[in-house]
Amino acid sequence: MNLHALLLKRQADGRPVRIGLIGAGKFGSMYLAQVPRTPGVHLAAIADLNPAGARANLARVGWREEASAAGSIDAAIRAGNTHVGEDWRALVAHPDIEIVVECTGNPVAAVDHILAAFAHGKHVVNVTVEADALCGPLLARKAAAAGVVYSLAYGDQPALICDLVDWARAAGFPVVAAGRGHKWLPHFAQSTPETVWGHYGLSPETARIGGLNPKMFNSFLDGSKPSIESTAVCNATGLAAPPDGLSYPPASVDDIPFVCRPIAEGGVLHQKGQVEVISSLEKDGRVIPYDIRFGVFVVFEGESEYIRNCFKEYMVRTDPSGRYACLYKRWHLIGLEVGISVASVAVRGEATGAATGWNADVVATAKRDLAPGEILDGEGGYTVWGKLFPAARSQAAGGLPLGLAHDLKVVRPVKAGQSLCWADVAVDESLAAYRVRREMEAAFAPALRQAA
Repeated sequence: MNLHALLLKRQADGRPVRIGLIGAGKFGSMYLAQVPRTPGVHLAAIADLNPAGARANLARVGWREEASAAGSIDAAIRAGNTHVGEDWRALVAHPDIEIVVECTGNPVAAVDHILAAFAHGKHVVNVTVEADALCGPLLARKAAAAGVVYSLAYGDQPALICDLVDWARAAGFPVVAAGRGHKWLPHFAQSTPETVWGHYGLSPETARIGGLNPKMFNSFLDGSKPSIESTAVCNATGLAAPPDGLSYPPASVDDIPFVCRPIAEGGVLHQKGQVEVISSLEKDGRVIPYDIRFGVFVVFEGESEYIRNCFKEYMVRTDPSGRYACLYKRWHLIGLEVGISVASVAVRGEATGAATGWNADVVATAKRDLAPGEILDGEGGYTVWGKLFPAARSQAAGGLPLGLAHDLKVVRPVKAGQSLCWADVAVDESLAAYRVRREMEAAFAPALRQAA
């Protein structure tokens, strides 16, 4: 890897990679902590709905007060500082900004930001994986048409999984499974922002003092975020989604090759080449030692006796047959690693993961019985959670994507555990995100029908 050397050259040439960041919350703040330590990069502008909060986060992560400014983006660039303001449109339109890092966490807003960036010839590193799960295949296609790069964000688990999958394939190994870890028990799917803290071992008061967002934390716990991220991985790598959602098999790191093999061979996979999420809890709730809760993995296959003997010689942990092995990272550093995507896009023109097709979808699924007139509250809320489906199944059922299941009125009864479809809700068709999603469905439907 020579990204650092290439960034040093950009610095020596006086051509720093100029970045515009939209959203300076938790994830964005982690990236901000690394920017001053990265050669050849200049964060020219930050757009945030709360500029004062963005400046507070800059100070919290160690920026000098004089390094940010409320003046124009031009003035900040001339001074080598960072403009902080609310106007994201000015940020994406500025001719000197090369890459936009979308970091709002709001899929509807993110689609607007990403499309505008493409229109202005900007590359995009998309941290808001919810937007990628909603319409990433079409976003990637639109980026290619605009002659720019669209990329998932390194540090977040989907891009790290894509990296492991690419490693295995480039080394000549068939990929049997790939995915991430998670703390999971089946009843977590009904968790709400009111019940979430008990599952994390926190009191509501402790969470409030820490400024923790219950809806965001609940989106991880209830399975929505794992499904969202698995959707992005399927669409970027071509791996298949399980036919009826993630199964969350419990396993230690060493047992992943034992679990992630085909059902006919004693594992949980419906087919080779599938995503899965590994639980860090046994089915009775006991914590598994040496888990992969915060990490990522790829399971690959030794197809010949010689290769399997090599696994044995080098003491690779495999399943009992010696055929399936696993490479993993037990942690991910989230926003602290986003600079890898920025560098890859800027100096190589390469994404660190991007959709190549529409293989999977995440569909809003009722946490409880829903009655007409109720309003959906989206990812991590009280009404729905996100379930992973093969795209063909979602398309055939008219599945309602989780990314749009916010502030929508329910128009007919939906039973607990039932996945919603478009006909169950009244949709705001004026949203750009809705139109892009529908455009994606129309564009990819023929390929889905052909595959089926």
